[in-house]
Formats: sequence, C-alpha cells, structure tokens
Amino acid sequence: TGMDLAVPTGTPVRAALPGTVTAAQYHSSYGYYVMIDHGSGLSTLYAHNSQLLVRVGQAVETGDIVSLSGSTGRSTGPHLHFEVRVNGQRTNPRYYLPTTSYEE
Repeated sequence: TGMDLAVPTGTPVRAALPGTVTAAQYHSSYGYYVMIDHGSGLSTLYAHNSQLLVRVGQAVETGDIVSLSGSTGRSTGPHLHFEVRVNGQRTNPRYYLPTTSYEE
C-alpha cells in the first residue's frame, strides 16, 4: 500500500522525517527510489523519481530535498509514490500524515 501524488516531473521531494538513507537506487517497479530509516521500525519510501539527490548512509532532516519527482519504473505518468513502512511492512501513509484544518 502507498499513496500516489500527481506532481510535475522535477518537483522537489522532501524527507517526511529525520533519518538515514538506506536505499537510493533503481528498481524495475519503483524506478529511482529513496528509502529512509527513521528509527523505531519506521521507514519511508519515495519512488518513480527522475533524479536522486542523496546516497546510502546520508543523514537527512525533515524537509531536506532527497530527489526530484518523475515517471521511472512501472509508472504511467509523473507522480510521487510515497510509502510508510513499520517493521518492514507497508501501511497506509494516511495514518501518519498530519491532518489539515482551515476556516471558511
């Protein structure tokens, strides 16, 4: 499970949380992807990028640009595929994203 976000190719992709890059490579399905270990069994994955801007072992902070979006791997158009994994198991990212509030 994951979340697909339609964005133009070249859109900066930012780390959701601080952590250490554990993968920055090409995969036949994910295309160019980055995986970040945030500790306590939590990791995030950012897939289908056009360019990777980090390397394995690199420390990142929340909001650091880790890649540029694209349409690599098994993809039908430019987008970011975002996953949250808990102890290696994919889970619904919506459970980990902040809710937004607004006034009309």
